[in-house]
Amino acid sequence: MGLLPEIYDVPMSDSLQTDITNDEQVSLPREYAWDFEKNDFLLKDGKFVIVEGIEALRVWTWKALHTPRFRYDIYDENYGHDIETLIGKNFSYELMEAEIKRFVTECLTRNEYITGITNFSMKKVNKRVSISFTEKTTFDDIDIKDITTDIPI
Repeated sequence: MGLLPEIYDVPMSDSLQTDITNDEQVSLPREYAWDFEKNDFLLKDGKFVIVEGIEALRVWTWKALHTPRFRYDIYDENYGHDIETLIGKNFSYELMEAEIKRFVTECLTRNEYITGITNFSMKKVNKRVSISFTEKTTFDDIDIKDITTDIPI
């Protein structure tokens, strides 16, 4: 007997393996609730509120699209957007829209529950870009409306 424990290959019954796989497939995303108007966590009786499923994805989407990638050490290199790299580019409006759509899609589909976006639209609001789209998820579609980006146009 050595210092380290020995590793034994213990066969699992198919029913147990199926239960584990099914549990992994039905796990729900969870996030702290977000007050989008106040741009702060939603608290109830002084405690953080946790949301699951579609509402958690809505929070995750909003936060990811308001977090530039690589800016904050707390997030890994796969979290956030690259939209700020477009600042100062002299692109036409059509090319800017195509690039922002690409960056948004790349940002969001890093989440295992988000499969893509459709109905993407972009408009100019107070010298900034506001985007709207439908987010395709493994649960249901989510309409995301009027997220203002940091891109001046």
